[in-house]
Amino acid sequence: MKKVKQIRVSKPFDLLSEELVFIILDLISPNSSDLKSFSLTCKWFYQLESKHRRSLKPLRSDYLPRILTRYRYTTDLDLTFCPRVTDYALSVVGCLCGPTLLSLDLSRSGSFSAAGLLRLAVKCVNLVEIDLSNATEMRDADAAVVAEARSLERLKLGRCKMLTDMGIGCIAVGCKKLNMVSLKWCVGVGDLGVGLLAVKCKDIRTLDLSYLPITGKCLHDILKLQHLEELLLEGCFGVDDDSLKSLRHDCKSLKKLDASSCQNLTHKGLTSLLSGAACLQRLDLAHCSSVISLDFASSLKKVSALQSIGLDGCSVTPDGLKAIGTLCNSLKEVSLSKCVSVTDEGLSSLVMKLKDLRKLDITCCRKLSGVSITQIANSCPLLVSLKMESCSLVSREAFWLIGQKCRLLEELDLTDNEIDDEGLKSISGCLSLSSLKLGICLNITDKGLSYIGMGCSNLRELDLYRSVGITDVGISTIAQGCIHLETINISYCQDITDKSLVSLSKCSLLQTFESRGCPNITSQGLAAIAVRCKRLAKVDLKKCPSINDSGLLALAHFSQNLKQINVSDTAVTEVGLLSLANIGCLQNIAVVISSGLSPSGVAAALLGCGGLRKAKLHASLRLLLPLSLIHHLEARGCAFLWKDNTLQAELDPKYWKQQLEEIVP
Repeated sequence: MKKVKQIRVSKPFDLLSEELVFIILDLISPNSSDLKSFSLTCKWFYQLESKHRRSLKPLRSDYLPRILTRYRYTTDLDLTFCPRVTDYALSVVGCLCGPTLLSLDLSRSGSFSAAGLLRLAVKCVNLVEIDLSNATEMRDADAAVVAEARSLERLKLGRCKMLTDMGIGCIAVGCKKLNMVSLKWCVGVGDLGVGLLAVKCKDIRTLDLSYLPITGKCLHDILKLQHLEELLLEGCFGVDDDSLKSLRHDCKSLKKLDASSCQNLTHKGLTSLLSGAACLQRLDLAHCSSVISLDFASSLKKVSALQSIGLDGCSVTPDGLKAIGTLCNSLKEVSLSKCVSVTDEGLSSLVMKLKDLRKLDITCCRKLSGVSITQIANSCPLLVSLKMESCSLVSREAFWLIGQKCRLLEELDLTDNEIDDEGLKSISGCLSLSSLKLGICLNITDKGLSYIGMGCSNLRELDLYRSVGITDVGISTIAQGCIHLETINISYCQDITDKSLVSLSKCSLLQTFESRGCPNITSQGLAAIAVRCKRLAKVDLKKCPSINDSGLLALAHFSQNLKQINVSDTAVTEVGLLSLANIGCLQNIAVVISSGLSPSGVAAALLGCGGLRKAKLHASLRLLLPLSLIHHLEARGCAFLWKDNTLQAELDPKYWKQQLEEIVP
């Protein structure tokens, strides 16, 4: 037998081609720390990782020269972590990215002017998307500079309140390739500017005009757009029945219409608006003033293929819901949140017609009972999302049906309901469940939670806010069975101790940890989570008196992805607060009450956290911190929120729940 010659490879990585390495990088790209580890393996991997990466989200604008020099192939640049982006920074972006850059997000940034935008537009000639939302000082001269980016296809200008029709007109003339425009809260823009967009930019597919002082006048031009798919008119009080009276259109391309909070629009105006939208799939009429009755529902005759409707906060009648079910029996999503007039009769007559219903929101529909839940369970077996917070008349037995009949559920909100352990046992049969909210559920115990831990291995989010029957035993079963958990809220579960935190540390994907008002957890438990949960991004430790500096030191060392933390009313001193400066991406910090802090310590900590965007502090510090320091931090992009809260004794959960029911009708 011929001997096979063995080939010795001194460098195993030489067998990998660039294409194979790029495939590997595609698989690990969601985790930035893994990418960093990969690039540090060897020089060749370091070079390939920089060549492969296309999207960047820097923590500071002063890092841009070094970062963009390495990542020469960047196409998408997100600067939302950079509160202060100067003209020089935009000049650096233009010079180093040039024609390669396709998308730029400046929605949470400031300090730049028309000069910086001009350099960007001139250098980045292939820029197709830019987000300038919240640029509240942006004026028409700046808009004229944006118009120099001739290749723009997607433009967001939300809350640019200084813009007028003139600036929008410049953009309409210069950027004729636009297919998505957002002008939400641009209160200086009216019918003229919007009309110019419709006339000049024929390719528009998505248009957000929410809260603009427009009337039906400009809608005549907008609805002539041949490719328009999404039109958002939320809060447009000038759009009323009279302004739409003569509206005649044939907008067959329209798929989504948001007319929520249009207080002066009734079924008469809606009939005109929907008359030519035969292909409409999504309709949002939340918080409209008209009663959703049989007359109103009749305006939906022309949109029988509707798949989603939002009626949140509306006054609805049983015959109106029945008519909607009859006229639009292809509906897959229905939202009736805070519709206080919804009854068992109305909801039952609706859902019994909707066999393909996938998402239903009946939050705060307080008149509903187990009759409705029985009808939902029997009629909607394909349901994947059910939100029914504060449906307190629903009996415990009804929850058993949900688990038995709706096995495809992925999202379930049962906050403030009468569900018990037997109900959780049934729900544990929903194997695809990823989000479960059980806040203020006073009848559940560790036994019920153990069923969820054993059955719902795909759970990503669990909310146990004020569910006081839960102890370490229940949390342990969740941690063992739900290893993919990303978010957990155990606030005000006063029997929780460090044992729960040690158990949760096994959930290495944990990103959000809320334990407000848990007096028995200490820094030792917090350290266990910090060490093993590297993706931790949000931590709420308010009113945890046993959390001290050692817990924050652990977070500062191990939790380099932490973006938000609340340490109000803890035992933390300036030593722990100063340690947080080691976390480069920390954006929000709240320290409203803490006896161990001095003004100088707070000042040093705030200066050290270079990427800070928001600081919530006690009002007394406003006079104790140097005014020059406050101005310096504000210029750096940090916003201050001063609170004058006094420590209040925690209410008994049952009494707290009764108070809530008295406040909310």
